[in-house]
Amino acid sequence: MSISSRAINPISLNPKLLSMPGFSERQILEHFNVLYKGYVNKINEIREKLQFAIRQEANATYSEYRGLKKGETFAMDGVILHELYFENLGGFGGMPEGSLLRRIENDFGSFNDWLQDFRAAGMAARGWVVLAFNPRDRRIHNYLQDAHDQGVIINTAALLVLDVYEHAYFIDYGTRKAEYITAFIQNIDWSAAERRWEKLKTQPDPS
Repeated sequence: MSISSRAINPISLNPKLLSMPGFSERQILEHFNVLYKGYVNKINEIREKLQFAIRQEANATYSEYRGLKKGETFAMDGVILHELYFENLGGFGGMPEGSLLRRIENDFGSFNDWLQDFRAAGMAARGWVVLAFNPRDRRIHNYLQDAHDQGVIINTAALLVLDVYEHAYFIDYGTRKAEYITAFIQNIDWSAAERRWEKLKTQPDPS
């Protein structure tokens, strides 16, 4: 079996997410079981089909291979972004601690300035907002993605992920996107973002 054909298994849902203030159990279960697990199933399906795709017929206008490779990127990013999203939920909001907070204050001026920018990015984005460290300028940024594979900055490291697709909030909030973003912020598990930040410290100085 080749590496690309190895099945990806979904993460487990943290039970804490089913009792978060501002989120119904149905909203979380629909999002996790239907959307997230759907991407897991699709990336496994795509990887299996790639084993038999005819590479000699690859074509940039249209070919089965091109379609599978485009779908591979979209589905794999769908898996990863959802896993990061669910992993940084279930906390008590507030502020991060230690060096991550200092980095936010350094790169945005203050935590409140970061938060205002994060909210604005959430309202402007059609798909995701990713707080990420960019090794090119050695700063953290709120990046906007309109789709799983649109807006990704290569070589950045995600620290905090917000899903703003309608499926993430429509059951609970309808079109009231701003209220959903507030609920997300109130339930951030900053320890997840702090762990991601600390992991960067095994690499050349992230701060």
